[in-house]
Amino acid sequence: MKVVIAGAGFGGLKLARKLNNQPGFEVVLIDKYNYHQFQPLFYQVATAGLDASNISFPLRKVFQKSKNLRIRLAEITQIIPKENKIVTDAEVIDYDVLVLAMGADTNFFGNQNLSDNAFPMKSTVEAIQIRHRLIQNFEDALLEKDPVNLQRLMNIVVVGGGPTGVEVSGALAEMKRYALPKDYPDLDFSKMHIYLLEGTSTTLGTMSSKSSEQSVKYLQKLGVEVRTNTLMKDYDGENVLLKSGETIPSSMVIWTAGVKGNVPAGIEKDLIVKGNRIKVDRSCRVLGFENLYAIGDLAYMETPKYPKGHPQVAPVAQQMAGMLANNLKRIERKSTKFYEFEYFDKGSMATVGRNLAVVDIPKPKLHFSGFFAWLIWMGLHLMLILGVKNRFFVFLNWVYNYFTYDPNLRLIFREFNRPRIKK
Repeated sequence: MKVVIAGAGFGGLKLARKLNNQPGFEVVLIDKYNYHQFQPLFYQVATAGLDASNISFPLRKVFQKSKNLRIRLAEITQIIPKENKIVTDAEVIDYDVLVLAMGADTNFFGNQNLSDNAFPMKSTVEAIQIRHRLIQNFEDALLEKDPVNLQRLMNIVVVGGGPTGVEVSGALAEMKRYALPKDYPDLDFSKMHIYLLEGTSTTLGTMSSKSSEQSVKYLQKLGVEVRTNTLMKDYDGENVLLKSGETIPSSMVIWTAGVKGNVPAGIEKDLIVKGNRIKVDRSCRVLGFENLYAIGDLAYMETPKYPKGHPQVAPVAQQMAGMLANNLKRIERKSTKFYEFEYFDKGSMATVGRNLAVVDIPKPKLHFSGFFAWLIWMGLHLMLILGVKNRFFVFLNWVYNYFTYDPNLRLIFREFNRPRIKK
């Protein structure tokens, strides 16, 4: 059975590893990057806490001993289900089974100004771009004479009060408190404002009310200005326009307010629901197809427990991948009995800053906060990172940052044109 997996995120990589060296399978894993990215820690790359290489792992290293899996570095342009073909910018690949695991990208909800001027954080490259812009703004602030422009350079607006928005806001606040005043003694950081804008009435809306309340309390303790029930209308690169008519001068807007699935061309529109997700049955099979599947953020599955689809988080993708791997093995053995997906929610968590985190566990119903929750958050993330070397360096960085209060990765890399050689 030739299985083509489109995407090497949490779901795609888990499925590939489950089918690796399994008899009866030929696997092709396609991704536009040659590495797996640990998305939960993008915000630490963006705020100079971790190096990008610490949360990225080469795909080919994962499968160095594989006898049945091949990797193709390419961007998918179209799928042709009737012909069992997937078209990339490099080649056309045939398949017996195609699994769409391309995840989700930033959703700017059709606002071109936001797309052009705000900074998303859905890849390692985007996290590095945020770090570069953040540090460059303070370099520019040193030379700025106009007080209005100076304030604009020092204001940071984070849009979206989910886990990513809360975590990046807390990390920025700790930079402001501990590291930046030492780097830029000429700047008055009491004038620096970090705004967290959330359109609903609560932050961490998918977590418990206790977690939501405590996250706001922790953020305010760190100096973040949390504004709930606040909708952002537009952004031109210099001023944030709120729906209320208020404007906030800022040259740095980090957008974490929405995602949309990366649906390839070739999927019928009646199979796509809100958020660019593809309708699937309880076995992750795309409705109307026998050999086309979607997992993770891209899959929209209605179940009694999740009538509006599952949350777009890594555990869902990984559990779907595990279930699908078992079903594909059964298909290969000509079995007629298949597993149906049921998500087992082990809990959710978010960190706000040093010694500050919130953890919710559904069964038994438990809630932790503060230092103990922070230790749980760190331990779990360390276990989930791919590669012993990566775990070691992440842990080393965390220990160093904890005791020195000074993450040391505030670097700006620029591309310079090479001078032409005179003949």
